[in-house]
Amino acid sequence: REDFEWLLRELMAEGGDGTICTAQLLAGTDDGELEAAFRRESEAEYAQIERDAGAGMSPDRLKRRLEAVMQNDFFEAPGRAAAERAIAQEPRAGDAPKGEVWVTRSGVYVDRMASAWLIRRFIDPAARFKFVADRNYRAAPGELRFDMFGGEYTHDGDHCTFETLLARFGLDDPALAAIGEIVHDIDLKEERYRRKETAGVESVLRGITVQAADDTDRLARSGALFDGLYAQLTAIGGGE
Repeated sequence: REDFEWLLRELMAEGGDGTICTAQLLAGTDDGELEAAFRRESEAEYAQIERDAGAGMSPDRLKRRLEAVMQNDFFEAPGRAAAERAIAQEPRAGDAPKGEVWVTRSGVYVDRMASAWLIRRFIDPAARFKFVADRNYRAAPGELRFDMFGGEYTHDGDHCTFETLLARFGLDDPALAAIGEIVHDIDLKEERYRRKETAGVESVLRGITVQAADDTDRLARSGALFDGLYAQLTAIGGGE
């Protein structure tokens, strides 16, 4: 109410006019039920932020999400404090995922194919993959989302998901960095790195999507491609 009163004063000072009114619920839902619904929604958002912080998502992204939730948290849901603490906590070394369920959008292509290969080969060898059609899918406990909206591991700034994974897990390998450049240019439709391998890799991945409709099959076929590409790039030290 105080905020609206200040706003009304500013409008009137500029020659405008306005009215402040209140609404009363008469049937269906009472004030207490409405307040509880708002709190449940905010609490769920805070809990998801806390899980994402524990999974290593970028603190800057989480802070922006937290600010957005707080703007609609009119009744101060108790999970806010825990979410703030989780974002402020420094990630611990050695907390790499182990045997997690990694969720991504169905119909996998370039970035999802490459990221799945990277996850299983260098991050979580026992990883299991789950494919969902819902782009706004919310992770269940024990699940990590990648290359999808709101995911724990996805595009960050001008980085594709593969590059985000390299940075988040400290994978400092010239051959992997080179693959990241290839994936970046294909996925973001750019010519930033102009690596000679890019056009060939894109052609092979397109062929895989034509031959294989099943996502698990696509990962198996593209995984063999990335295994060979990694071996070749390692032999030349990443190359130019």
